[in-house]
Amino acid sequence: MSDPGIVLGDLRDEGDELDGLVAGLAAQEWATLTPAPGWTVAHQIAHLAWTDARALQSAVDPDGFAREVEKAMASPETFVDEGAERGALEPPAELLERWRQGRASLHQTLAAQPPGTRLPWYGPPMSIPSVATGRLMETWAHGQDIADALGVRRAPTERLWHVARIGVRARDYAYAVRGLAAPGEEFRVELTSPAGHVWAYGPEDAAQRVAGPALDFCLLVTQRAHRADLAVRAEGADADGWLDIAQAFAGPPGPGRAQGAADTAAHTAADTAAHTKSTEADGGKPGSTGQPGDGGRPGDTGRSANPAKPGRSGNPGNPATPGTPA
Repeated sequence: MSDPGIVLGDLRDEGDELDGLVAGLAAQEWATLTPAPGWTVAHQIAHLAWTDARALQSAVDPDGFAREVEKAMASPETFVDEGAERGALEPPAELLERWRQGRASLHQTLAAQPPGTRLPWYGPPMSIPSVATGRLMETWAHGQDIADALGVRRAPTERLWHVARIGVRARDYAYAVRGLAAPGEEFRVELTSPAGHVWAYGPEDAAQRVAGPALDFCLLVTQRAHRADLAVRAEGADADGWLDIAQAFAGPPGPGRAQGAADTAAHTAADTAAHTKSTEADGGKPGSTGQPGDGGRPGDTGRSANPAKPGRSGNPGNPATPGTPA
C-alpha cells in the first residue's frame, strides 16, 4: 500500500488552485453558465462541496452514508443534480466557505485513517488513496468547466498524473459501460507530462499504442474536449477505437464537447509541444516511468481497472462509481 500523503497533498493543491480562480469572482459571476448544461459556476462548486461531504460522511458516519446511498438509489438520475442545485442557491460567500471547510475536514480525516482502510462508497469500498485520487480528478475536471466558462487558461501541472492514471486504468470500464467487450491485450500508453517527463503504462512491446501530451489525454478521458481538438494519437485499430470512447468517470457515457468548443483544447497541443521542446533544450530529458501504486507519482504500469470517481463531461458527474484497487 502506498503512502497516501502524495495524492492528499496534490488534492489539497488542486483545490487551492481552483479556490484561487473563484474566490475573487463577483456575486453575479457565480451565475455564469459552464459547459455542463444547466450548471453555473455555483453549481460546479456546490457539486464539489456535496461530494466532499459525502466522502467525509463515509469515513465518520458510515450508517448515515448508507442512508444517503439508499436515497441515491431511489433517484439515480437526479440525486447529483439535486445536490448541486441546493448548494447553488446559497450566497456565493457562504458556498465558498462551506467548500473550503469541507475540503479541510476531508483532508484531515483521510490523512488520519489507518493504513489499509477502505471506505464505503456508491460502488465497492475504496482505499484512502483511491478516494483522494477520485476527488482530485473531479476537482480538476469541474475546475476545467469553470475555467472554460470564465475564459481562463490554466497552466497544467504534474498533478495530472493522477487523472491520467485513472483514465488508463478505466480502459475496460469504458467498454463495459457501453456493453462492449474490451480487447484482451494490454495497450502501451506514453504521455508527455507538463514538465516534459514521460508517463508510461503497459508493456513496452504492445502492438496497440497511444501517445500524446498528458494534458490532452486528461481532457479526452474526462470529456472536457473533443478528440479532434487534441494531440492524442493511436497506433492500432483497437487503440484508435478506445480513444473514441475513453472515459475516466463512472456512469453512462456523456455527450462530450463538440469539436472546437473549448478554447483551452485548441491550445493544448501547441502549448505542450513548445514546453517539451524548451525543457529538452535546457537539458531536461523525458523518461520517468516508476511503478508506485495508488497515491504515488509519477508513473505506473498495469492492466486497466475501474474508474475511481465521477466526472461526466457535458453532464456534471456521477459518484456511483466502482472503486480502484489499491
